[in-house]
Amino acid sequence: MRKYILFTLLLAIMMAPATMQADKKKDKKYQKKAVTVENTSANVDQPMREVTVTDPAKQLYGEWDIVSMRKKKVYTIERTYLYLDFAGGNKVYGNNGCNTINGTFQLNGNNLIFGEFISTDRQCHNVTSEKTIMHTLADVRKFSLETQYNAQYLNLMNSKGNVIMVLKRHNLDAMNGAWLIKEIDNENVSERGIRVVVDAIEQTIHGDTGCNIINGIITLDPTKDMAIQFEDLHSTEHYCEDIDIETALLLALESTESCKRINNNEMALLDNKGAIVIVLQRITLR
Repeated sequence: MRKYILFTLLLAIMMAPATMQADKKKDKKYQKKAVTVENTSANVDQPMREVTVTDPAKQLYGEWDIVSMRKKKVYTIERTYLYLDFAGGNKVYGNNGCNTINGTFQLNGNNLIFGEFISTDRQCHNVTSEKTIMHTLADVRKFSLETQYNAQYLNLMNSKGNVIMVLKRHNLDAMNGAWLIKEIDNENVSERGIRVVVDAIEQTIHGDTGCNIINGIITLDPTKDMAIQFEDLHSTEHYCEDIDIETALLLALESTESCKRINNNEMALLDNKGAIVIVLQRITLR
């Protein structure tokens, strides 16, 4: 009996590698194509590098997400950001986590002062108080710029030179423009001519499937680099013979969590596991 048991165990051990190899092949067959998303968050080991300010109007122009304040992360219902508009006469507008705000600013070298703000009058219950945000902006007197990987940071300081607010420029400019849907879930659909236009500044997406028009909004997570989500997606409801492809497109867009540049002409949209769900090819609309 003992010899029989030992023989059975030995046979099982000999068969295990073959069984495991077969399972690996089976899993590999159904595994989605994946790429490694570059980690560019502030928690990586690479230190911040100071950026020399040579052209403030160019370097500061545009939209900045407020990510921390007095060394604490900002948690609000709405996305908290500032847009510095030099072309409009040193105007600033944005959102304090609840209400839309508008104001002015003065810039002289590395000195920065915000003027009085006006805002809408919504009532919100944010973890980070909007009043605290506004009071902090009122204390700003100086600024500095830093970079880490491909992300830019705007440090706002008080009169003593202490950093009281950190803003981050979203780095999704590479997503702006018109795109041909080349692949959906590893299936080549380029011949169908499905096109989308992404506007990361206005945070909108528009598409033409050849049958229906698609519209939606873009959500950005300022705490993560290259993070992008497509929400409130809807399309005109015309019946199409290839409606399954259109449905697959909408589902893939809804599952998107981030993006990754493949080359100068192609971008990949990835789900929360890092698997490619859509491949985009840049085009020029006529």
